[in-house]
Amino acid sequence: MATAPDQTRNESLISGADAVIESLVRNGVEVVFAYPGGASMPLHQSLTRFGDQLRTILPRHEQGGGFAAQGYARTTGKPGVCMATSGPGALNLVTAIADAKLDSIPLVAITGQVGTSVIGTDAFQETPIVEVCRGITKHHYLVTNADDIPRVMKEAFFIATTGRPGPVLVDLPKDIQLTHIHPDYEVEMNLPGYHPEVRRAHSEQIAQVAAAIRRSKRPVIYAGGGVIAGDASENLRTLVEKTGIPVTMTLMGLGAFPGDNQRSLDMLGMHGSVYANYAVDEADLLIAVGVRFDDRVTGKVAEFAQHGFIVHIDIDPSEINKNKLVHIPIVADVNEALSQLNEVVEPPEEGLDEWHAKIAGWKEEDPFAFDESYPGILAQEAIAELSRLTAERNTVVAVGVGQHQMWAAQFYKFRRPRTWLSSSGLGTMGFGLPAAMGAKVGCPDDIVIDIDGDGSILMNIQEFATCTCENIPVKVLLLNNQHLGMVVQWEDRFFKGNRAHTYLGPVGNPEASGQGDGISPDARYPDFVAIAQGFGWQAETISEKKDLESALTRLLDSDGPALLDVQVPYQEQVLPMIPSGMSVRELIKK
Repeated sequence: MATAPDQTRNESLISGADAVIESLVRNGVEVVFAYPGGASMPLHQSLTRFGDQLRTILPRHEQGGGFAAQGYARTTGKPGVCMATSGPGALNLVTAIADAKLDSIPLVAITGQVGTSVIGTDAFQETPIVEVCRGITKHHYLVTNADDIPRVMKEAFFIATTGRPGPVLVDLPKDIQLTHIHPDYEVEMNLPGYHPEVRRAHSEQIAQVAAAIRRSKRPVIYAGGGVIAGDASENLRTLVEKTGIPVTMTLMGLGAFPGDNQRSLDMLGMHGSVYANYAVDEADLLIAVGVRFDDRVTGKVAEFAQHGFIVHIDIDPSEINKNKLVHIPIVADVNEALSQLNEVVEPPEEGLDEWHAKIAGWKEEDPFAFDESYPGILAQEAIAELSRLTAERNTVVAVGVGQHQMWAAQFYKFRRPRTWLSSSGLGTMGFGLPAAMGAKVGCPDDIVIDIDGDGSILMNIQEFATCTCENIPVKVLLLNNQHLGMVVQWEDRFFKGNRAHTYLGPVGNPEASGQGDGISPDARYPDFVAIAQGFGWQAETISEKKDLESALTRLLDSDGPALLDVQVPYQEQVLPMIPSGMSVRELIKK
């Protein structure tokens, strides 16, 4: 039975806040990204008492903390935890929560709330955060009885990490945090209707898929983030070894299959490879695993893989036939389904030599490429060189959103799952730096690099301070073109080059009219090297090709957080490109 906050505490009672933090520890949480405020102060006081069991990292903005928790979750596979106060603090988590929902990332977001007696009165720093987040969480709680805390916390982690992962919000009024209770951490969960047990595919369905593979002449595997979330990468590789079927990946799926494997078709979709898009278009069998047939992949849905027999394997039944009708729908744990398939599958009976040869021809004719004769440094070249230099080192890459994100997907070769962090569904600028920060906390022995753009990094640049003060040695490769590059690309392609507030340099500079080469040193503003050094970072800038390798080596070998500002032109475009809503027949190569 809960007691009032002002009652004398005895040894058998603990505060609701202590019960929350104890629950974090009992659920295996090792780090929490938390920014304090009036309504969450009891939680932070409790965190100080658990410092030997739980690391608390203070981000410099709640959104940064939310993305850092995501970076931790995406690399380790464990749930990320972030915390904020009520009102503006909680609202600053909203974008990170929505981002986690669209990319299926396990996240527990804890928010302070005004006292229960004033909820609904427009009290100071009150917002109805549960209502705000109702459509962007997997589940959510407003705790109004302190005795419910152990059960709610237990359920929050269970829901966030089982089935299709996602974010769970726990909103805790301040008086609930202060109330003393006898916590029961062994309490049974109460989740009627939620049944996330491991689903096995029906043996008849697996037999049908195996038969379809056996009959196929032009099969393709289309692998997404569900392969990574479901820890199914090894079974995917086994399937390819057994059958020889080529694999293309979504933006979320990069790393699920080695990018340097001869059967890799790299990424498909709007900015995917020509050969991946051609192969899917001509496939007679498409095996879609852990994907959702996103519009940036399919383009015009009616014409996507229209000649192929489609198998769709996914843990979430709501994704089956949602965007694309399929022939064999399988609701199952992806890893389990692939394991079942590998037990019975045989390679196509007529072999795939002709199909492999055709794909090899497409790869030779239209590889990912850039102008190697350009006298300065192109963003693609910088990323390709980074990929080369880190090929034999355990490396995690985070990105912001824009052209640099797509070029990283194209030119960096990912060989392992959970080494690529991208805001893929929501496309959130400002994601890269804090996500890299969280990834480095989760994987301290790996090199963690944020490949970012000058537009994106400014949105959460305050996290430079967190990296310095918390000793998180993140590396940043900043591809600085003084423009919102992807929007500029669309302006040039679809709006006759009219610049509509996409130039980021000084007002009145000739660059604003679209003139110039985009690499003039006196046009560079802000001075990212000075900013980084002001936060205690190692930093330098380069613009000449001859300096690229040595500068990247210094970046990678630096002891603390470090930034390399690479001046690149803004006129470059991410190609190939399938315009939004179009089909592979409208693919733009140049």
